[in-house]
Amino acid sequence: MSRRGNNNVRGPTSALTEFLRESGINPALIARRVATRNQGPPNEQQPVAGPSTNNGVGSSVDNGSQSERPAPDATPGPQDESRLSGYVSDQLDEPEERSPVKKTRTSKRKVTAAAKARARKKAKEDGDYQSSSDDEYTALSKGMRTMGATGNSKPPVGSFESCAKCTKQFTVTRYTVAADPPPGYLCHDCVKAAGIDPFKKPVAPKKRKLNTDKRDFVNFEERRLPTLVSLCVELVSKHIDDIEALGNIGSVNMDEISKALAKNRSLNSQNAHLFYDVRNKALRFYDATHLTPPAFTTLAGLNPNLAHLHLDFCGRLTSPVLECFASSLPHLTSITLLGPFLVRVEAWIEFFRSKPDLRSFRITQSPRFDSSCARQLAESCTKLEELQLREVGLLSDEFIEPLCALSPLKVLDLANPGIGIDEDGWIKLLKRHGRTLETFNPSWHTGFTGAALRRGLGKHARLLSELILEGCESLADEDVARFFRHLANNTDEQESVEDTMDTTNDVSRVEDASTFNPPLRVLSLARNDVLSDATLTALLEHSGSSLTCLSLNGLRSLSTDALVLLKCAVGLRRLDLSWCREVDDFVMKEIVSAMPKLEEVKLWGCSRVKGNGWAGKRGLKIHGVEPNARRR
Repeated sequence: MSRRGNNNVRGPTSALTEFLRESGINPALIARRVATRNQGPPNEQQPVAGPSTNNGVGSSVDNGSQSERPAPDATPGPQDESRLSGYVSDQLDEPEERSPVKKTRTSKRKVTAAAKARARKKAKEDGDYQSSSDDEYTALSKGMRTMGATGNSKPPVGSFESCAKCTKQFTVTRYTVAADPPPGYLCHDCVKAAGIDPFKKPVAPKKRKLNTDKRDFVNFEERRLPTLVSLCVELVSKHIDDIEALGNIGSVNMDEISKALAKNRSLNSQNAHLFYDVRNKALRFYDATHLTPPAFTTLAGLNPNLAHLHLDFCGRLTSPVLECFASSLPHLTSITLLGPFLVRVEAWIEFFRSKPDLRSFRITQSPRFDSSCARQLAESCTKLEELQLREVGLLSDEFIEPLCALSPLKVLDLANPGIGIDEDGWIKLLKRHGRTLETFNPSWHTGFTGAALRRGLGKHARLLSELILEGCESLADEDVARFFRHLANNTDEQESVEDTMDTTNDVSRVEDASTFNPPLRVLSLARNDVLSDATLTALLEHSGSSLTCLSLNGLRSLSTDALVLLKCAVGLRRLDLSWCREVDDFVMKEIVSAMPKLEEVKLWGCSRVKGNGWAGKRGLKIHGVEPNARRR
């Protein structure tokens, strides 16, 4: 590291560096000595000021041996002149004494020589020591490699020089390297032969990384003060035994407290008693993860008049608990369970036998529910109106016969199956339940094809208001567009031809011809990437004026012109346009300005939307814009 310049900042130095500084040895002195040595000194006996540094090892030995006697001054004094004459009358009887200055210099040399030896010994032990010819203090500096034998500066670029090694003439460039040892310069071929890269830039020394602790980043806002809801929940949970002192809380407030407990997953066997009452007709727990089987049994015992029971995340609900529900809840007509993994077939069958008045049965994620359970459900629950078998792993064509044996349903949800139902099975189901269906969800069934949509739902649906068609990969754009056009005007010629080939009763066909399905209120076509402009145009023509919730998530083929047509759906409250790549701020501005009731918009994956010019609408929640433009 170069120490040239006028700054006074100095870092820590080694003992050898300190010794060289005190001795007055610097790069300029070294360069002058090298040039003098190559030219040959005119007088071999001429004394040289300062210690010799011809080689690293020899100089240290000489300095060590010569440090025992005082070094003569460069300018002889009067005593030295008399001593040279051989006779000194004043010092015949007195021993020779050393001057204090020489003594101090000698002692300083001893200390620095010892420090120098220790430094070299340490460097040799660390493996960093090299021979004296490669010592960094005796080798040519970076500036000396551009100097010739006489110490002059490098010849100008473009001039001709003779190589010091091969004597071939070459042109001097900015990358020409001086010969080592001097004099002269090396041509490009000799530089390459010596293994030197003239184009290589000096590598900057790596800085040592400080041992600092890694910072932990969180992706949520850390609250320094607890929220009012958390304080209330904690207070209610702490004084659960004295909760009667609050008086009548009300069903609405109870539901809000239940939601607050679910957000913190704080509902347990102790504070669950807050929601129990013998007069309860309906009870819903949004997160029952921490409720144990005894807690579920207590729930049934303390709420004997329940008619509607809804339990989310009830993974600890077992077969004995379901049997307890069957015996302890005689008025139960509606049950919704999310995650009853542990309930076995026998418990389901016994539950259906004991509940002939069951009107709504909804389960999600029940891997043990099979066709025998569905058969018992059809035999016992003759008044059933709502059926949801979502994410049932064993759902297949074996369920078709027992499901067709059920009374006509208003709600049918068979989404996310493990196996799935084929096209013929769907046509049979819709022929049985299509005329009374109000909500229908065949999402993620590969067997739900365009023929099932047209010949099943399109032919028999009369009261349908909510349709969920998510992830139906067998549906084509033309199939869905034809279905909505048929619902709009019932003039599809191909449908009429197929109707004549059907074996249905002619009288029923005439009755159906005068009945049309009303416009839909809820529609989801998410994750059907083959659907495009034809589908959107047809559905807006049929249901645009009555839609309140619409999801077009993943319909990447929609064009800007088709998306602008959404402004005719003036009654929309929730709209999902996530991953529709053609959506931008201009489209959103036209849509939002035409929908006064719009409350929520989802725009995940819409990289062209920035929220400029439309995101400031009061009361509108916006999700997915980066940065999030949610404003209220």
